[in-house]
Amino acid sequence: MTRSFLFVFFFVCVQAVSGQFLRDQIINLENKDKDLLSWGYYLGFNQYDFKFNYEESQTDDILVNKSIGFNVGLVGEVRLNDYFDIRFEPGLYYTQRDLMFPGFVEQRDMLREVKSTYIHFPLLLKISTKRINNFKPFIVGGLSTSVNLSSNEDNPDDNRSGNFRMKESTYYYELGFGIDFYLYYFKFTPSIRGVFALNDELVPDADPNSAWTSGITKMATRGVFINFTFE
Repeated sequence: MTRSFLFVFFFVCVQAVSGQFLRDQIINLENKDKDLLSWGYYLGFNQYDFKFNYEESQTDDILVNKSIGFNVGLVGEVRLNDYFDIRFEPGLYYTQRDLMFPGFVEQRDMLREVKSTYIHFPLLLKISTKRINNFKPFIVGGLSTSVNLSSNEDNPDDNRSGNFRMKESTYYYELGFGIDFYLYYFKFTPSIRGVFALNDELVPDADPNSAWTSGITKMATRGVFINFTFE
């Protein structure tokens, strides 16, 4: 699925870049980047994963089956100069990960469907190159936090009752790149970012010897976002 993400992203970029070179080079939105503040929205896809750290006694890893989720959100950008911008991109992210725990025979004990709805708040520094005709590559990085509306953190029932629990708040660092394309009426930006959680998100079961959580020392989200922004 990650390969499919990359293929879609590069296909969009190649088609857009080819279009810029094949047509007459009329400069679109010549003063677009001179505004102090700019606004937009984005739509996109995500693929979340978990990275597990285990106790030495745990011999079998937990398997994570990933799926494609979707993103939607807003963009606010503050111009610092010709090459640096600060971006705030709050959004709603939906995803699902299926966890397969080793050591069980029955599927009701082995499988945990982890459906997550995140309200995501990234604050990013965008570093751009000089504009080339009607496109401009950039890299982006920063910090973010999210609220997981489906975390089950306060649920008193744990895995023994079929409930996998996560912490409600997560903190990340993010790195990515993209290309701004200046079209006739608006700026279109495909971008790809990796997100990496900094804190442990697991809420352990009440039983310290739980077959589901006792062997885990840390569980942290990592993921890939592909967003298509319109400004």
